[in-house]
Amino acid sequence: MLDCHDPDALVEFWETALSYRLNETLDDYRILVPKAGEIGPVFMLSRSGDRKRAKNRMHVDVHPDDAEAHLTRLQRLGGALVGERVERYGIWWQVMADPEGNELCVVSGGVGYDEGDASSG
Repeated sequence: MLDCHDPDALVEFWETALSYRLNETLDDYRILVPKAGEIGPVFMLSRSGDRKRAKNRMHVDVHPDDAEAHLTRLQRLGGALVGERVERYGIWWQVMADPEGNELCVVSGGVGYDEGDASSG
């Protein structure tokens, strides 16, 4: 669940970030799920009057096939790079913010998560 000011404005960004699709719209909730044939947790955008004020204590790491292209797509959808790219453990990751400032990391390299990846550091 991600609290946000305008769930509708964030749907396309998070669909792209997660490679998910919008499954349902329920009042103040937008429910995103993995694309057909894929597995993963449900991701909900929840309308909230509270604005983000500090760094998220938890964030999502995404491991796209082409991390550079993914960063570009997310920037075109209103995402912003946060800080410098970090290179450690034979991988790199870039912190990003969605259009409302909620953080996520785009990660490149390392072992795939289905093979025991613990790379996001």
